[in-house]
Amino acid sequence: MAEYQQVTVAEVVQETADAVSVVFDADFDYRPGQFLTLRCGPVARCYSMSSSPHVDDRPQVTIKRIPDGYGSAWVCDNVRAGTVLDILPPAGIFTPSSLDDNLLLFAGGSGITPVISIIKSALSQGGGRVVLVYANRDESSVIFASELRALADKHPDRFMVIHWLESLQGLPTPRHLTALRPFTGFQSFLCGPAPFMDVVSQALRSMGVPRDRIHVERFISLSGNPFEETVEEPADGDEATVEVELDDEQHTFQWPRNKKLLDLLLENGIKAPYSCREGACSACACRIEQGEVKMLQNEILDQEDLDDGIVLACQSLPVTDEVKITYS
Repeated sequence: MAEYQQVTVAEVVQETADAVSVVFDADFDYRPGQFLTLRCGPVARCYSMSSSPHVDDRPQVTIKRIPDGYGSAWVCDNVRAGTVLDILPPAGIFTPSSLDDNLLLFAGGSGITPVISIIKSALSQGGGRVVLVYANRDESSVIFASELRALADKHPDRFMVIHWLESLQGLPTPRHLTALRPFTGFQSFLCGPAPFMDVVSQALRSMGVPRDRIHVERFISLSGNPFEETVEEPADGDEATVEVELDDEQHTFQWPRNKKLLDLLLENGIKAPYSCREGACSACACRIEQGEVKMLQNEILDQEDLDDGIVLACQSLPVTDEVKITYS
């Protein structure tokens, strides 16, 4: 069972007809673009933080009600000021390495949630330009419309918002997005429905944007519950050796063949990042520098990630006798 904390809800803000922001009466460290895992009744769900650690006094997540979505409906129907929720620590790697970078941001619908956290942080603490392309069904479904307008008015030389409304313009295509060619030297961040992100990724690659400048956030509903007890299978005697670099420190362990890498690290007191523990988020992503592993499940990494050596620690087992891993 993952370690979690209980937080009290300070207020619930109705952002649109089907989206709310849940503001916590709490104080914890997080980075722009990260997410929280919440216990939503009998299930767990990951929701991005729409607050900025550099601007906002209280952390918050923003949740859009999804048709047939149990977690989002549970929050919208049950959470009020004073509700106490169980949360896992902030997690995720959808965050700029430098807030001074020039940023080209794409959001579709509720995908604006981690993106606005990045926007507010970059405009407050950084010095680069920020361009946002925000796609929605119609004007009434635009989350944070007034806040985005205020930020554009406050930072006219640094922040530009391009709204794309399906009701007026139809669905965006890669050809439409080639108008953004002047900004393809920026770091690109994408969050939204899968078809939207596929179109954006295709457009960026057609314009020659390198893979390492395209950052994608995807969420898939968890089938398990990291808040509940799990029973681990006993490890057999066959072991590999793993070297791990995390937070500029080197660690070496004997790695049983049927023990997941994340479990091994946590058992040895290493504070490796994680959230869902079932391969449905990227919080535990790390890179293979030497050797080979196999993943039991992967719902989040694409083939280019795999080709770059990125794996999920919560699903990785050793294949070769020696493996080197880095989290840098």
